[in-house]
Amino acid sequence: MTSSAPAPATTTRVVLPGVVEPAGLELVTAPVPDPGPGQLLVAVEATGISYAEQAMRKGRYFGQPAFPFTPGYDLVGRVLAAGPGADAALVGRRVASMTKTGAWAGHVAVEARDTVAVPDGIAPEDAETVVVNGVTAWQMLHRAARVRPGATVLVFGVNGGVGGILVQLAQHHGVRVIGAASPRHHEALRAAGVEPVDYADPDLAGRVRALAPGGVDAVFDNIGGATTRTAWSLLAPGGTLVSYAIIDAVSGTGGLWRPFLSAIGQALLWSALPNGRRATFYDLWSGHRTRPARFRRRLEEDLGHVFALLADGTITANVAARFPLTDVVRAMELAESRTLNGKVVLVP
Repeated sequence: MTSSAPAPATTTRVVLPGVVEPAGLELVTAPVPDPGPGQLLVAVEATGISYAEQAMRKGRYFGQPAFPFTPGYDLVGRVLAAGPGADAALVGRRVASMTKTGAWAGHVAVEARDTVAVPDGIAPEDAETVVVNGVTAWQMLHRAARVRPGATVLVFGVNGGVGGILVQLAQHHGVRVIGAASPRHHEALRAAGVEPVDYADPDLAGRVRALAPGGVDAVFDNIGGATTRTAWSLLAPGGTLVSYAIIDAVSGTGGLWRPFLSAIGQALLWSALPNGRRATFYDLWSGHRTRPARFRRRLEEDLGHVFALLADGTITANVAARFPLTDVVRAMELAESRTLNGKVVLVP
């Protein structure tokens, strides 16, 4: 193991013990882990709260581990040590890592292959907002939908973590954005150059068609169900529907396998129709196990693009609020209030 300085013996981490209210989250003191083969030990400087952790709290995130576990989908921090086979040159560097779980802690052993160096000059809280959110937005826009300059897109969840980055990336690419959100967010969306519509409007389709009579070139849908069917109907010839979550099902009480498989199957069925339109279900982790070299190459390339745009001010980090890790209960309650634009960041 290669290290820069001795790590502390213990660290603080958050534990989700089961299906609990935010007040049921636990803070525990645990030994600092040793990095195993291919791992890096990171002193966490920033992590965050996304929809994934909110769903996990309710036991409603597809593929989440058994309780108890430490949540946290991604993190930014300094590498303290490199395990066997990991790049020792990263020791002492600030990095960003996708973890899926485990990031809500002061020190975390992360997989080096899911970790990218953060350019100098980017604050850790700012970098945190564009790790998973930035990779997701970039890949949906440029890889899944392959949107061209001059296009018009419709974004659901436009005021969320992914949506906020997606809007900025689209506008930088010369794309017009129609955003579906609650009316309380419309003023802020207009100020950001987005044309807002009410996602709960019974005549949502009519409102969008009034703005884009020929249809939209892409829809990014995180709701699922009836919303996905409406989204498909709004596509222009040659357009693409990208589904990236099924919040409608996750917010319910039934099993998740059926709606998840149904969403994938519906996308395959629609794409097979001879009308030139496409549908796909975007999975951030696609190829992580089956094509690891390609997954790593794309992660480094795509997050690199996003970091470069953040560093030069083309896009801005949208930190809705900052909390100490030890104040995770209050942070979680605020994140779940649905009153924010941007991401709640936890600072150990």
